[in-house]
Amino acid sequence: MHDFHTHFIPSDVITWLQDNKEQVNAKWIRKEENKDEFLFINEKWGFELKKAFIDSELYLTQQESAGVSHSVVSPIPQLFLYDFPDEITTDISIVYNQSLAEWSKSAPQKISALGTVPLTNPDKAAQVLQNAMNLGLKGVIIGPGLPGKMLSDECFTPFFEEANRQKAIVFIHPLLCEDPRLNRRMMPNLIGVPWETTVCATDILLSGLIDRFPNVKILFAHGGGFLPYQIGRLDKGYEQWKLVSSNLTAPPSEYLKRFWYDTVLWNKESMDFLVKAVGTDRVVPGSDYPFDLSVWPPAEKYQVGSHSLLD
Repeated sequence: MHDFHTHFIPSDVITWLQDNKEQVNAKWIRKEENKDEFLFINEKWGFELKKAFIDSELYLTQQESAGVSHSVVSPIPQLFLYDFPDEITTDISIVYNQSLAEWSKSAPQKISALGTVPLTNPDKAAQVLQNAMNLGLKGVIIGPGLPGKMLSDECFTPFFEEANRQKAIVFIHPLLCEDPRLNRRMMPNLIGVPWETTVCATDILLSGLIDRFPNVKILFAHGGGFLPYQIGRLDKGYEQWKLVSSNLTAPPSEYLKRFWYDTVLWNKESMDFLVKAVGTDRVVPGSDYPFDLSVWPPAEKYQVGSHSLLD
């Protein structure tokens, strides 16, 4: 069984954070006696730094015990560092990518890896992506855009051109939603995270970006957010409004089948609907391990899309 949605922090990245803790405002805080320290970057989105995030042997043992034969490891979104100057984001990207490449080469049967890029500078992001692919990584994980900028904006063209040349996986993973209306009852995570994916995925679909860059393998986290379950509304808009259909050559429900989606949905009926909407070859198993809301173990049933995405 494959697991396409997992996260890890190599020791070199931890060292980088310790060496640069003042520049990125990194803090390790003990919140509860029976839990590991929480890591905060720039006072945002703190998370428990569980041993499985940083102990490679424990990570592999846990994956094996869950029946996972091959894991795709990604950097964690808290360390995209899009809030910081390009040189900082580029520096941690290089360290992260090199570390994950070395780990995946040491256990190629068990691990593949995605890198991270300085998305705030798309030209530099394209260069870092190229280097990551040369190291043997399968692609990169990125956020759903930047403040005031959607991934379909022209400024990101250099990055997508390189991803298209490389036939790279681009795993789009949401960041924590900062809508003040959601600032209660864990809603920034519960519905804000899939909402960020929904906005990004809808914009990419309606922009026709996948027609411009057909070789990019776009994977959406958490089952595509809410998009697959409202695709009928987009199809109706396609029939009604030129603003919806002008960039497309087919209804949105057909474009939906040109992306990939993980199974981090925690609900069998939702997964069954997703498979029916996009096809079994476009759904890949994922867990979000080792975050608190991981689906553990990942859904073993949905394996068909694994090979088409990694090839």
